[in-house]
Amino acid sequence: MSIKKVYGYIRVSTAKQGTGVSLQEQKEAIIRYADKNQLEIVSWFEELETAAKQGRPLFSKMMKSLQSGKARGVIIHKIDRSARNLKDWAVLGDLIDKGIEVHFAHESLDMETRGGRLAADIQAVMAADYIRNLREETLKGLYGRLKQGVYPFGAPIGYKDNGRGQLKTIDPASGPFIKMAFELYGTNKYSLKELTKSMKNIGLRNTKGGIVSIQTMSKILNNPFYAGVIKVKGKTFQGGHVPLVSSSLFARVQNILEGKTTAKGIKHDFLFRKLIKCSECGYSLIGEKQKGKIYYRCHSQDCTTKGIREDNFEKAMVQTFEHVELQPLEIRVLRELFEETQSHWLTTQKRLQDAQNLQCAKLSQKLERLTDAYIENCIEKDIFEERKEKLLVELQGLRQKYGTLSATRESYLKKSERFLELIKSFKTLYQNGILAEKRKIIKIVTSNLTVQGKKPMITIKSPYHEMATRAINLTCDPLRNTPRISTAENANLTTSTVQPVDNDKLRENMKSLLDVILTHFELEDSENGEQ
Repeated sequence: MSIKKVYGYIRVSTAKQGTGVSLQEQKEAIIRYADKNQLEIVSWFEELETAAKQGRPLFSKMMKSLQSGKARGVIIHKIDRSARNLKDWAVLGDLIDKGIEVHFAHESLDMETRGGRLAADIQAVMAADYIRNLREETLKGLYGRLKQGVYPFGAPIGYKDNGRGQLKTIDPASGPFIKMAFELYGTNKYSLKELTKSMKNIGLRNTKGGIVSIQTMSKILNNPFYAGVIKVKGKTFQGGHVPLVSSSLFARVQNILEGKTTAKGIKHDFLFRKLIKCSECGYSLIGEKQKGKIYYRCHSQDCTTKGIREDNFEKAMVQTFEHVELQPLEIRVLRELFEETQSHWLTTQKRLQDAQNLQCAKLSQKLERLTDAYIENCIEKDIFEERKEKLLVELQGLRQKYGTLSATRESYLKKSERFLELIKSFKTLYQNGILAEKRKIIKIVTSNLTVQGKKPMITIKSPYHEMATRAINLTCDPLRNTPRISTAENANLTTSTVQPVDNDKLRENMKSLLDVILTHFELEDSENGEQ
């Protein structure tokens, strides 16, 4: 008797299964079945696709090959490996009707008999029902997470994955870039192409480390996830993650994308446009481009203020930033002091938490005693409800007071920490920034820019002013890690006389500077809270 030539068909649902034991176990079972029944496997078809849908490429190729008579039949591990949708099972049934043999290594079924076909049909229907139920349960799980505000898919650029069922968190590396992209596009001064190019130069990359394309940038700007809203297949859900951009900024960007707004038509968006004022008459100097250079001039009649070139004013600005920027030793001492402050706050926070828990416990005991008195008919219902309400309000107020104090403290500590990271390379950030970034830094650091004659006058805000005028004089020995300090009075920045470093004095001055920084952000949070 001649040995019949057949195919071996293996299917796994995922690539992970394909590299694991599932595929190998199926193959071994099929080989044993072929040896036992004197069948020769002439070719293998190993599918790494789901069988929930029709259209598996290798399965279709095998069907065509069987119909052309290149093999007498096929061996499949189990019925649910061949057809978990009824369309593919119908194709197999047609092959059997045409005399092509279909064997199942796991089931002892004679597909040439009516009883064997019926048993196989029943198992195929059960397999199809299983996959439908599995899909439904999977969708239920996905929508359950979506309703809880959890995005169950891969994090978009700007966010990090934190494991199954966990909220996405802002990626400290790419998150600020995404926020910047929204802010820049929201100015209505960039096309998608220009924005993509600018963000590429700044350093924005996709999740694989590649360059972000125009199409990807468009998807980013259209994705409401960055504003705290999850959108999946036309359905929206309130996200539980922290938004990268405000809802108003996202709405403005959508209006620009849809062409509902028009640019203001600024012909020349100069660096110091509307930022420099005349010290004599108080009017803004107007930027003009002449012979390739930008000049700012006062157009008030009879004003004696002379014009100033933009590059000269920017040079004075960079000199200001040089004095604001701390040296490595100063930053190290400041960081140590900040960590001590954080540690002290954690101790204080624990003490406050213990005090709050004690007060809450006392109020809860009062509430229990009050409830017992009411149950024992010692007090009237109206009195009980009145006293209960007072106790609950007091309890809620106590918790709210602690929560507000803790949140405010943590808020300005985090802002201060980000500030300390920023000043490590303050001048470099400015020099490498695009025009919009430079203008933003200028507005953050300075409070007043004026020109007196041809002399630039730069007034800087707190805590940058305290940084520029910190009273530490250091050796002129040219060591990179040895800090030196310049005094700054508006734009009149001159290097002071240098002396050897006094470590105690350095620590004392950095402590004073840290106090100024913390106070600045604490006051800022307080003002925002009142508003």
